[in-house]
Amino acid sequence: MTAKAAHICFTPIAAIFLGASPVQAQRPAEVVIVVNDASALSRTVGEYYARARQIPAGRICRVRTAEREEIERAAYESEIERPIALWLNSNGLVDKALVLATTAGLPLKIRGSSGTGSTAASVDSELAALHMKLKGVNVPLAGPRANPFYATRNKSFAHPAFPIYMVARLAGYSFEDIRAMIDRGLLAENRGVVVLDMKDGGRDGGDEWLRRAARKLPPERVVMDETSRVLSGVKDVIGYASWGSNDPNRKTRTVKLGWLPGAVVTEYVSTNARTFAEPPPEWNIGRWGFPAGFWRGSPQSLTADWIRAGATAATGHVYEPYLAQSPRPEELFLAYVVEGRTLAESFYRAIPAVSWMNVLAGDPLCRLKPPASLGRR
Repeated sequence: MTAKAAHICFTPIAAIFLGASPVQAQRPAEVVIVVNDASALSRTVGEYYARARQIPAGRICRVRTAEREEIERAAYESEIERPIALWLNSNGLVDKALVLATTAGLPLKIRGSSGTGSTAASVDSELAALHMKLKGVNVPLAGPRANPFYATRNKSFAHPAFPIYMVARLAGYSFEDIRAMIDRGLLAENRGVVVLDMKDGGRDGGDEWLRRAARKLPPERVVMDETSRVLSGVKDVIGYASWGSNDPNRKTRTVKLGWLPGAVVTEYVSTNARTFAEPPPEWNIGRWGFPAGFWRGSPQSLTADWIRAGATAATGHVYEPYLAQSPRPEELFLAYVVEGRTLAESFYRAIPAVSWMNVLAGDPLCRLKPPASLGRR
């Protein structure tokens, strides 16, 4: 959110339950890796991920577009969306594919107008709506489109019940960061704590979502702070949610936490996925109104910093999403930690809209190994 706003609706923001059926996890054959053949990094990431997760060779979709982060709408449609749609159709995978894994080196965001009816979007969130388009559903260019999987209960993601693709991006500052992120996902276990850090005494709307997240998790698995201090130094962290650089008491790009393999980070920050280009080491988060301290157009914290720090996944936004469209931590951690869902399914359970600004950096198939026992509160 921007430094001034703090409301819920369109405020700029700059396994297994007891008695419930086990959820069906996504399988490697249901994943399509999207590779930009014009990018050596994209090809390398796609090949590494395919080996690591044993994705069949016939599940790699290759497009060719300039290696740039921001793309015009016409170029997105002709060079990314249309080739992927044709490939899915020709391979009979329109309904069989559930997950698209985009790769570093593929454009990140689509330029457009701003505001609640913005025509801009992240490439990944626009691709999430591709299944609707392939089924003849009209997806308006302006504004977000409701996510049919958001906040569902006791249902596994499947077509045709949920006519979207779940999209996650294999991205970080470098191939080494991305490889480490993928490797950590293979080691993920369901243990450790979820850290929930409010700001200014927890008076903002997003803080109530953090309280709800705490109530949906077993109490021994929550570390929550409702004061203005910034939590740090917690060990064995499997999840983290905060206001990021929108917390006026936060003075650093990240906070020091002891990450477990599989750890997921989500923050209420407008532009944290604006770029995956690494800033200089001396750069630090700042405040709006002082552009000399911006990195790639913003003073806000960065999604990729968490991957570098040791997290296995992190959410973000390419442009202003507004608080109401940011991931809901109570849904994310309930699905991921309590219900044992994959990272992709947990994220799409947590976001209200597609064809919008959201990005998930991480291995979509990452799933915490089931605990011996974990019940409903």
